[in-house]
Amino acid sequence: MTAAPKKTVLIVLRHSPYGSGLAKAALDAALASAAFDQAVDLLFIGDGVLQLQPDQDSTSLGIKNMGRRLASLPLYDIDHVYVDAQAAARYNMDLSKAPLHTRQLDDHEIHQLMVCYDHLLGF
Repeated sequence: MTAAPKKTVLIVLRHSPYGSGLAKAALDAALASAAFDQAVDLLFIGDGVLQLQPDQDSTSLGIKNMGRRLASLPLYDIDHVYVDAQAAARYNMDLSKAPLHTRQLDDHEIHQLMVCYDHLLGF
């Protein structure tokens, strides 16, 4: 019996890291999908790019640091991380200091990326 091909999942993160539970829910979904042998990639767009801000300090909020959670994603074979280049520029982000290696995409490339996946999950 041959194994079924892996389903591909693109998780789209649109919200800032600490304004709601959506950023945490997105990472939980990514880890759960990876645990069930799905090929998972991430796309940060809009305010979601703020999750990639280096040196985040969430101690005053009493919650876990999102940057540390993001840095652990390669351990779960989540290696492809894409970023909306316009959003990163709007927030003047230096992605070379992000907790993950990222690839910046323009609007056209984002559209091309999204049509290549079996499943899209937006948070």
